[in-house]
Amino acid sequence: MSSGRTLVHTDNAPAAVGPYSQATIANGFLFTAGQIALDPQSGELAGTTVGEQTERVLANLDAILTAAGTSFAHIVKTTVYLTDMAHFAEMNEAYARGFGKSVPARSTVAVRGLPKNALVEIDAIALVP
Repeated sequence: MSSGRTLVHTDNAPAAVGPYSQATIANGFLFTAGQIALDPQSGELAGTTVGEQTERVLANLDAILTAAGTSFAHIVKTTVYLTDMAHFAEMNEAYARGFGKSVPARSTVAVRGLPKNALVEIDAIALVP
């Protein structure tokens, strides 16, 4: 903890692969780093479709949220990064299954590329009750 911030780490989500934390809590909010579909144990990309990768990303986010004492129900905003907007519908189906009725505000943007050639990355901002 420093300067009113608490860094979040869990072994149930992929370790940071650079100079950043999995998430930071500040002023009652949790800010996650972008998550791609890395398996936390192997460090390898999990899933070959955007749907499979979205499910893994959501599992990684869930692990971080749990470690911070919050949950999907407290997410207020996500940003989804897709390498191809042709994958939007498939990502959206997996995303909807993951969130159920508790859907936050969301932005979805197309990007030229993601680490490890992932198809999707998601970051989140959540309240910490």
